[in-house]
Amino acid sequence: MTKKTVLLTILATVVAATSVFAADPAPAARPNIAKPCMACHKAEAGELYGYYDGAAFKTKTIQMKIDNSVELIKFDEDEIKVVNGEGKTGDGEFLRKINKGHEIKIEFVEANGVKSAVKVYEKPPVKISDDMLYKIADVEKLVAKGPEKGKYFLFDSRPMPRFQQGYIPTAVSFPFGAFDKMAEKLLPKDKNALIVFYCQGVTCNLSPGSAGKAQKLGYTNVKVFKDGIPGWQEKHFALTTAPFLKEAWMNKDIPHVLLDARAEKDAAKGFIKGAVTFPATKAVKLVKALDIKKNAPVIVYDQKSGKDAAVVASALIKAGFKNVLVLDGGFDAWQAAKLEIATGKLSVKASYTPKPRPGEVNVDEFQKYAAQLPANVMIIDVRNADEVVGGMLKVATSIPSDEIKDRLAEIPKDKLIITHCSTGVRAEMAYNALKNLGYTNVKFLNAKIEIQKDGSYKITKE
Repeated sequence: MTKKTVLLTILATVVAATSVFAADPAPAARPNIAKPCMACHKAEAGELYGYYDGAAFKTKTIQMKIDNSVELIKFDEDEIKVVNGEGKTGDGEFLRKINKGHEIKIEFVEANGVKSAVKVYEKPPVKISDDMLYKIADVEKLVAKGPEKGKYFLFDSRPMPRFQQGYIPTAVSFPFGAFDKMAEKLLPKDKNALIVFYCQGVTCNLSPGSAGKAQKLGYTNVKVFKDGIPGWQEKHFALTTAPFLKEAWMNKDIPHVLLDARAEKDAAKGFIKGAVTFPATKAVKLVKALDIKKNAPVIVYDQKSGKDAAVVASALIKAGFKNVLVLDGGFDAWQAAKLEIATGKLSVKASYTPKPRPGEVNVDEFQKYAAQLPANVMIIDVRNADEVVGGMLKVATSIPSDEIKDRLAEIPKDKLIITHCSTGVRAEMAYNALKNLGYTNVKFLNAKIEIQKDGSYKITKE
């Protein structure tokens, strides 16, 4: 073998070895703070900032969402300290009173890869001085007058995607994150002008943060509508535009109900795809017959003026609907934006199906597998051993959620894994635990299931 051949062989070996190591990159670090929280906070070691997603007391586990990531944190019900939004401290029982989706901070210790919560803080309402605080009655008066007569500037401090999903009439998007970049363009030259900021509600710091920045720039008449868009929609409809409806709702496949408030004969000439005929002249009667959840997003449009849409929207709000929007400019605006127009017969019955949670298995699919389990599917019952004694699916394997990490040898990666418990809470936690452990083909049953001794069962989907 020549020297040249030896050198080439060594070089090839080194390159091959380098390729092997390059093909197995280190896993990406998991986030410890949600992006919206970064505007006001910095997560230190042993801290997590995100959104409360529930707690399973039987397995003593908190589920927390941080952007697209899910953290599972163990807790001792008697030892953990929970500080609620009022500043009161209690034990694990306080976790039961935190609303799903509420912002929380968790202080934890970690041992053998397991995080255990020491303290949980429920984000309290922001504090606004009385001289800066604007209440809904104040905002109502301004909106009724309009910016020209009312001589005000109403700014929405939320990120643009949130603004697109609905905003207070006459508001302008002015995200806190882009304040410094947009201030010169949007803020008035008159430093004494009335400026009102709002954001996502009483615990949101974006509008107070914007107000503080405006004051530092020398503005003297700055207010904060602390109740924000949720407070506004308790009593009034929000607005969206034709491009926003298309981009923020339809393109992102966010479930909603679309109502056409025009007379049926007018709607039949052309309408927005997916709309339900809902003439304003029959609004009260139609709203009473509307069989959808009160928290469903409902978007109403008419031809142009907004008057008919407002009649329908007001009837919906009076009936208790909490997320009602009107399409600004109506069907004419939709046409002007050159968006798709449907023709033919509109649907006469509105329906709303919330978007499934990530990993949620369809109930029919689950029942099919429960009746006859394919070789490439495994159903895991993650309830505790004492619960399984009362009845278990004949095709399921019992692996309590607390034991999953220690029994991975029993869970193949080449099968579809479906987890279930009694309510869906622990099943989802088990799903997230498996995903975090590298399993890619996993689903969970997000429903209540009652199982009898003989293996018969009843599923209730809320």
